[in-house]
Amino acid sequence: MGALLNKNTAKQKTNGLGTFGGVFTPSILTILGVIMYLRFGWVVGHVGLVGTLLIVTMATAITFLTSLSIASIATDQKVKTGGAYYMISRSLGIESGGAIGISLYFAQALSVALYTVGFAESIVQVFPQLDEKLLGIITTIIVAAIALGSAKAAIKAQYVIMVGIVISIVSLIFGSAIDTTEVISSTDPAPESPGFWVVFAVFFPAVTGIMAGVNMSGDLKNPKKSIPKGTFLAIGVGYLIYMILPLILANRAPVEALINDPLIMRKISFWGDSILIGVWGATLSSAIGSMLGAPRVLQALAKDNILPPFLKWTGKGTGDDDNPRVGTIFTLGVVLITVWIADLNLIAPILTMFFLTTYGVLNVAAGTERFLGSPSFRPTFRVHWVFSLIGAVACLAVMLLINTTATVIALLFVAGIFIWLKKRELNSTWGSIGRGVRMAVLRANIMRLTEDLESKNWRPNPIVLAGSPTKRWHLIEFANTFTNKQGILSVASVLSKGSMNTEQIQSMKLHIQEFMLKKGVNGLVKVMQAKDRFEGAVNLVNAYGLGTLVPNTVILGESQSKEFRADFCQMIQRFYELQRNVLIVHKGKDANTFGNRKRIDVWWGGLKGNGGLMMILSYLMSNNIDWRQAKVHIKMVVGSDSAVQKAQDNLNDILEDIRIQAECNIIPTNGRSFDEILQESSKHADLIFMGMATPNENFEEYYATVQNRIKDLPTTVLALAAQEVSFGKVLVKNSDETDN
Repeated sequence: MGALLNKNTAKQKTNGLGTFGGVFTPSILTILGVIMYLRFGWVVGHVGLVGTLLIVTMATAITFLTSLSIASIATDQKVKTGGAYYMISRSLGIESGGAIGISLYFAQALSVALYTVGFAESIVQVFPQLDEKLLGIITTIIVAAIALGSAKAAIKAQYVIMVGIVISIVSLIFGSAIDTTEVISSTDPAPESPGFWVVFAVFFPAVTGIMAGVNMSGDLKNPKKSIPKGTFLAIGVGYLIYMILPLILANRAPVEALINDPLIMRKISFWGDSILIGVWGATLSSAIGSMLGAPRVLQALAKDNILPPFLKWTGKGTGDDDNPRVGTIFTLGVVLITVWIADLNLIAPILTMFFLTTYGVLNVAAGTERFLGSPSFRPTFRVHWVFSLIGAVACLAVMLLINTTATVIALLFVAGIFIWLKKRELNSTWGSIGRGVRMAVLRANIMRLTEDLESKNWRPNPIVLAGSPTKRWHLIEFANTFTNKQGILSVASVLSKGSMNTEQIQSMKLHIQEFMLKKGVNGLVKVMQAKDRFEGAVNLVNAYGLGTLVPNTVILGESQSKEFRADFCQMIQRFYELQRNVLIVHKGKDANTFGNRKRIDVWWGGLKGNGGLMMILSYLMSNNIDWRQAKVHIKMVVGSDSAVQKAQDNLNDILEDIRIQAECNIIPTNGRSFDEILQESSKHADLIFMGMATPNENFEEYYATVQNRIKDLPTTVLALAAQEVSFGKVLVKNSDETDN
C-alpha cells in the first residue's frame, strides 16, 4: 500500500507544472497586461514621468515585500490548492483564512472582468462599430471555455501569447515619436487630474500578477521551490519593463494624447499592429490566468466548509488534476454580471482594495509566525519579521491614502466574514497562529507580575474543589458569579489513588470541560489522584498555578461527616497557612440553591480581613447578570439601642467611601443570643456571607459549632481571609489605611 502511495505521489510530481510554466509565465503575463497597454499612458499623462516612476516603485515594493512573506510561508508548508487562502488559513486559522479567502476569490473573479473589459475596449478602439459590452461577454465565455479544459492546455496557450507580448514590447522600444499633427486639439477644457493616489489605485492591479502563480499551487510539481523563484523573477522582469516604458511614453507623445488615447502605444511603435497583438494576448492570457485561479480558491474554500452549505458543490473537481469545472461555471456567472455593469476605471480601484487587503494579511501571517519564533515555523526561505511588518503597514497606509471610506468598507467586509465564520464554530485540524500570539502575550504579562500583591488590582482567582461537578455544580456556579470573566476560574477534582487509569482521568477532564462549556462557564480543569484526598487537595492548591499567577481563593463544600471533620479542619488550616482565602459553601434546604437571587446578607465585622473579602465578593456578585436584582444587606449586631445610631452613621460613612450600594441593618441584642438574631434576621435571604475565625488548636470544635449554627439557614458562605492583602484598600480608593 505504501509503495502504491509513493508511486502515485511520484506520478503527480512528474506531471505537475514547473517554475517557468506554472509560476513565472502566468505571473508575468498578468503583470504585463491590460493596465500596461491601455492605462499606462493615462498614468504618465496625469502624474508625469517622475510620478509614474514613483508609483511603479511603490507598488512594486509592496508586491515585493509581500512576495517575501509568500516565499517564507510557501517554503514552510506544503501549499495546496487555494494559494494565498491556503497559506493564510493554515497560519492564522480557518476564520482569518476564510475571511481573506472570500475576498481573494472576488478579487480574482473581478480580475477576469477587468481583463475581458480591457480586451473589449481595445477591440472597439479599432472597430468602433462593435458593441463593447456584448464583446466583453462573448470574450468572458470563451475564456471560461478555455479554463474548463486543463491547466496545462491553458499554460501552453500562454507561451504563444508571451511571444506576442515580447514582440510588441520590442516594437515599442524601436518605435518613434508621434507626429504631433495627428493629435486632434480639443476646445474642451483639460480634464482635471484625478490625483496621485487615484492614479496609483488604477495602476496597482498591474503588479498583482504574483497571485496568478500562487493560485496555481495545487498544479505545481514543487510549490516550495517554484513559488519563490517564479514570483521573484516575474516581479524583477515586470519592474524593469515598467521603469523603461514611462521613459518612452513621456518622450514620444504629448500629455493630451497620453490621457485621451488608450492605444497611444500603437502610434509610437515600430509596428503598430504588434501592440494590438500584445494587448489582445495580454488581456486574454491574464483573463485565463485569473479564470484558472479564482475557481481554485473557491474550490479550496468549499472543501474547508468555509462557504455556506448551498455552495458546497463548488468544491467538486473532475479528472486526475481535480479541475474545478463546477467552480469555473459559477465564477463565469459572477464575471458576466460584473462585465455587464462595470468599466475599466471602476473595476481597477476595487481590485486594488481587495488585493491590498490580501497582501496585508499575508504579511501579518508571515511576520507574526517569524516574530513568535514558533518551533513549527521552519521556512527554508527566511525573512526577518520587520520586512513583513513594513509590508503590512504599507498596504494599510496606501489603502487609507487611496480612499479612507473604501478602506473602512473593505475592512468591515473582512471583519463581517470573520465574525460570521467564528459564530459557525468551524473546526480545523491545522490550528492557528492565534494560540502562539496568546502564549507570547501571556508570557510577557506573567514575567511582569511581581511577588508584591497590589491591593488596588486584586481580584478573585478561585479554585473550586468540586469533586464531581455534576453533583456539586452550585460551587462552580457560585464561583462563576463573582469571577464574571475577570478572574481565572479553576475547577479541580482529587480522586483516590488507583480509582482510575490515565486514560480515564483524561476522559473525565474532557467531560468536565464539555459540561462547563454547555453551562456557559469558562474555566480551567484539573483532575489528579492522591492516597489521601485531603492531603492531595492541599498539595494541589500549593502547587497549582504559574509563577505568581496562582489561585488566591479556595471554594469547597462543607463536610458534614464527623469521621472526616478533623481532616477537613486541618485542610482548612493548611489553606490558611498557604495564604489562600477559603470559602466554605453550606447548601441550604431550598431546592434552588440560591433562591430568587434577590437578597445577599453580609454579617459585618469591619473592612479588615473577612469583612473586606465578603464585601468585595457581594459587590462582584451583584454585578453579575443573574444577580442584577439582588440587594446587599449589611448586618451588624450592637449591644444596646443607644449604640444603633452611631453604628448606623459609621457604617453609612464606610459604604460611601467604598462606593457600594447596600442597606444597613443595625440590630441590638436586647437580651438575645447571636444565633437567635442570625436565624431570625437572615431566614429570608437568598445567600448569606459570614466570617470564620482564624484556625487554631480549637478550630475543629469551633467549626462544629458554626455548622450547627447555620444548618437551618439558606445557602451560607463561610469566609476566611488569609491573603496578606488589605481588602479595605481594595474597596477604599486613595486610602493608605483602613479601619474597622
